Amino acid sequence: MTDPIADYLTRLRNAIKASHRIVEMPASNIKKEITKVLHEKGYIQNYKFEENGPQGSIKIALKFNPVTKQNAIVSLKRVSTPGLRKYVKHTELPRVINGLGIAIVSTSKGVMTDKEARTEGVGGEVLCYVY
Repeated sequence: MTDPIADYLTRLRNAIKASHRIVEMPASNIKKEITKVLHEKGYIQNYKFEENGPQGSIKIALKFNPVTKQNAIVSLKRVSTPGLRKYVKHTELPRVINGLGIAIVSTSKGVMTDKEARTEGVGGEVLCYVY
């Protein structure tokens, strides 16, 4: 697999479109950190890291509105790819939908949102946009 983060986002996107409640995928450290950020910001309901096999897996419970049956995540977009990395300074961090969405950034201080990176004063690689 050349791009595990794109695979992670695609699995989430497919589960949302198929109206699945839970999605399971292989784990890695960067995927675990992205999952934690999504949970902190309220885009997913819950998550669980399982240590089965050498790699382990991540189970994610998606957040749905029971009345409208609409998911909390409207769109997931991969920004930095293995073929074209996108690095930005803290002054050039993108704003997703004028601050309504989040950009997940991998910095020297860990994986965080664009707003947290701005307050910390660190730039890094823009992994994806979520709104």
